[in-house]
Amino acid sequence: MSLLSDLVNLNLSDTTEKVIAEYIWIGGSGTDLRSKARTLPGPVSDPSKLPKWNYDGSSTGQAPGQDSEVILYPQAIFKDPFRRGNNILVICDTYTPAGEPIPTNKRHSAAKIFSHPEVVAEVPWYGIEQEYTLLQKDVKWPLGWPTGGYPGPQGPYYCGIGADKAWGRDIVDAHYKACLYAGINISGINGEVMPGQWEFQVGPSVGISAGDEVWAARYILERITEIAGVVLTLDPKPIQGDWNGAGAHTNYSTKSMRSNGGYEIIKKAIDKLGLRHKEHIAAYGEGNERRLTGRHETADINTFLWGVANRGASIRVGRDTEKEGKGYFEDRRPASNMDPYVVTSMIAETTILWKP
Repeated sequence: MSLLSDLVNLNLSDTTEKVIAEYIWIGGSGTDLRSKARTLPGPVSDPSKLPKWNYDGSSTGQAPGQDSEVILYPQAIFKDPFRRGNNILVICDTYTPAGEPIPTNKRHSAAKIFSHPEVVAEVPWYGIEQEYTLLQKDVKWPLGWPTGGYPGPQGPYYCGIGADKAWGRDIVDAHYKACLYAGINISGINGEVMPGQWEFQVGPSVGISAGDEVWAARYILERITEIAGVVLTLDPKPIQGDWNGAGAHTNYSTKSMRSNGGYEIIKKAIDKLGLRHKEHIAAYGEGNERRLTGRHETADINTFLWGVANRGASIRVGRDTEKEGKGYFEDRRPASNMDPYVVTSMIAETTILWKP
């Protein structure tokens, strides 16, 4: 008699050329992920060769009941670490039947910015540090924390090891390997300052692919937490008080910044970001005012400042970049629940296309 796990892990290639494609899209809140699967006649590696699909947008808060059909356009393919074999995960964006992007489709406008000739010529690189918190399922309290109580003060948990300092490492490592398997350019993981909080990094990724890869990595993470019976939250300040919030620090460079004399280009770009500080803050995630307080390694939400090696700044420049006269900078303002399509394209638009 087969066990359920035997059937879940069946290798389809033994008996059929057919594959399963899991279509993934962003729901009506702008942060929730949805997915459903379909059978394809054979392996596919080019998103343009995949069929469009549809779903009931009235059940995701994206369309009225009397005209509920939303169309999925496949945009990026990753290997499926859950079904494995030739099965795939498909990142999609969302359109009306007439072909217009729906309001929650932020990828469409980002792709326009990233296809602009001036942006293409600058080959923008991104490295996104996605922080997140793992919660106990039934009480919605951080993993490892006593129910209704608090652990010891922050200090021993950042990059910590041991049963009294690190909770959820099996989830974190499973996610790390699953992302590598999927073809996501995940570059590292670490435990964060608040216990129960972790981080993974995606990049360097070029242009629109940064957003595709972060959303795919978020999807894989939430699927793994589902299996583990743990709740994932991207809330930027899940616990009030003397605890660090969760951000999505975004490291950025252009071809000009990476070339000789790039430090001057970096400083000009930072000046532009300062002039549009309010616009960026408005687009950098819900609830960010609870995180950007000027404490816990943040700058106050109403203040723009930058500095070398300053983790209390809006923008941090690394010492290596200052020393070498070229490199990259880190925008520390985005919240953990930010939309990477919005943040990456806005940084490119402000620093490359916008003329003050």
